Amino acid sequence: MKKIEYRPRLSQDEMDLISNHRMSKNVGIIGDTHEPFCHPEYRDWCYETFSRFGVGEIIHIGDEVDNSALSYHEKMTDMPNAESEAEQAQRAMEKWYATFPDVKVCVGNHSALPFRQATTAGIPKRFMKSYEEIWNAPKGWKWKMEWEIDNVLYTHGTGSAGVSGARNRAIANRQSTVIGHLHSFGGVNYMASRNDIIFGLNVGCGIDVDHMAFSYGKVFPKKPTLGCGIVLDEGRTAIFIPMNLGSKYKWSK
Repeated sequence: MKKIEYRPRLSQDEMDLISNHRMSKNVGIIGDTHEPFCHPEYRDWCYETFSRFGVGEIIHIGDEVDNSALSYHEKMTDMPNAESEAEQAQRAMEKWYATFPDVKVCVGNHSALPFRQATTAGIPKRFMKSYEEIWNAPKGWKWKMEWEIDNVLYTHGTGSAGVSGARNRAIANRQSTVIGHLHSFGGVNYMASRNDIIFGLNVGCGIDVDHMAFSYGKVFPKKPTLGCGIVLDEGRTAIFIPMNLGSKYKWSK
């Protein structure tokens, strides 16, 4: 990519920063946000982290929205109804659009709830909107089941389980793989053979653990691990960055 020309209204240092960012192949990965129930500081924290690593490509690992009112599980009576939740989620997504104009989104199991409910109701796909239309997304936001960049596979991780979920997914895919889905785990494992070395990265999540939408987790010994992922060196190096939440979680009573 050709280096952009210097513009007098910016300092040279600012121009170099912007130029390096645009030429960077580093990938920043946003964890499950479950809007409108995302941690209130998570979006800004992701922006600061991605800027620090000079990220040039951004992946949202999926479950960008929660769709709690559309779930197949029992619903808490104090939670918003489907229309109210969707309106809140739309406003939250618009903040993400403003912060990150270009994002590749992996379809998560919560993302797909409108389509799953439509299948249950026998509604053909021809009558359904796309994800981009549902969330009034700008042109830079695109949804797919999975994305591949520099031979690294990015997928939500539906069907994976446990602390080795990302590792097992990478082994099954026979290539480096990044997942979310498993809120309780964040980290990376490398596996080497005589032919290559691959990694499995779980990027954790960005949820508001105090929200009643996640009250089911109060009894679980494993708590959500908030953070994001970075993939560097054209797909060769992966890092999990934990979000600083202080000395401990504070759960609602």
